[in-house]
Amino acid sequence: MKLVYPARFCKEKEGGYSVEVPDLKGCITQGDTLEEAIEMAQDAALGWLLTSIEDEEDLPEASEIKDIKLDNKEQFVSLLLLDIDRYTEKYGNRKSVKKTLTIPIWLNQRAEKIGVNFSKTLQDALLNKIIKEQKR
Repeated sequence: MKLVYPARFCKEKEGGYSVEVPDLKGCITQGDTLEEAIEMAQDAALGWLLTSIEDEEDLPEASEIKDIKLDNKEQFVSLLLLDIDRYTEKYGNRKSVKKTLTIPIWLNQRAEKIGVNFSKTLQDALLNKIIKEQKR
């Protein structure tokens, strides 16, 4: 899922840029260069949106770029292209789901003996299975 939100950039007197995404309350960041500020704004907005999705909240509707007000001549507005799916693949959801499963007792005993982390092993196996399926 890709979303587009406007962001207000401000060139700071002491250098760098501050960035606010007005539609995402409290989503503010900065960067030393314009390139860094854009990357930081994308990361901050994606984190904000992912948290809302995980909390099952409705996502705010994006404003039209022309509706974003500027306070001074050091400000400008640009659009951020936000790829939620790619961000989630990279950083994963921060919430977990508890699953109960059954394995043979001999397998459990051998795995415990060598200190297997069952959660990590299952996560790795599931991710590998998903990747293989996506390649088909």
